[in-house]
Amino acid sequence: MSDALLRVEHLVKEFKVKAVTGIRAVDQVVHAVSDVSFEVGRGQTLGLVGESGSGKSTIGRCVLRLIEPTSGSVIYDNAELTTMGREDLRQLRRKMQIVFQDPYASLDPRLTVGSAIAEPLEIHKVKSDHAERVAELLTLVGLSADHASRFPHEFSGGQRQRIGIARALALQPNFLVLDEPVSALDVSIQAGVINLLQDLQKEMGLSYLFIAHDLSVVRHISDRIAVMYLGKIVEVADSEHLHEVPAHPYTEALLSAVPSPDPVVERQRHRIVLQGDVPSPINPPSGCRFRTRCPRAEALCAEQEPMLSEIAPGHQVACHFPDSTPVSLRGTGNVRR
Repeated sequence: MSDALLRVEHLVKEFKVKAVTGIRAVDQVVHAVSDVSFEVGRGQTLGLVGESGSGKSTIGRCVLRLIEPTSGSVIYDNAELTTMGREDLRQLRRKMQIVFQDPYASLDPRLTVGSAIAEPLEIHKVKSDHAERVAELLTLVGLSADHASRFPHEFSGGQRQRIGIARALALQPNFLVLDEPVSALDVSIQAGVINLLQDLQKEMGLSYLFIAHDLSVVRHISDRIAVMYLGKIVEVADSEHLHEVPAHPYTEALLSAVPSPDPVVERQRHRIVLQGDVPSPINPPSGCRFRTRCPRAEALCAEQEPMLSEIAPGHQVACHFPDSTPVSLRGTGNVRR
């Protein structure tokens, strides 16, 4: 990607924990994110998908330095964030904001909606009519300016998430980390929030890192998708290409779980059920981390870790035995499985 707003290179995040074995507490390390690299283009959306515990949200927080990465590089608009001082980082955070997963927990119940949205303006000492800016932001996200005097408990989950989006936009950022912004909402409400995010992106030229576990939602909003498993990115490709030609067996399993609204297609859908549980990030498997659940695993997978390599223009996969067969041809007699 030639015009990248955000570049993450070899990002690592490890958490030290104590595990009790018998009567002793032993220091252990949780390998939450391991050597992850990706880019987000200007005005584009990168979807980051994977199971719970795969490290998606940890990456989002490391990018904004809400938690400190163990090692690696985060470059935003040619500025290195990991070595940036507190004051410089504070100024840059005006351009980088986050929308959290839980709209019920991300708003202070003691503050009115207007106060919550105006808080970033006060913290960064923005000289403007705060009440006028709050009214403008509420209107922008599809709410009424009169809602500024109400408290969070007076709103539905979808409305609260819109308030969270308005607060994130208060300082006119150009990059948002969207940490599962619709997963806590009813399906009927999700589409409205996703459409709002797309409209805001077109209108304001925003770039998104969209974190989710629902591939159908990610496909709808993302230009490119990165699939994570146990702290590693295992596949990256353009959204439509990934859905048409998934090469990693984990991506295939995720896609097979997405239901189709067409009953004919749904009846013909072949569900791939993975065996076993996700290994512990404290002691990940040797070689390929997915090999303990992979139907294609061979001896090489335990001995050598696969690196992300390009199998088609813009399509990278970390697998010793990738499948580049289009989905439409899989399962026929002419295709080797």
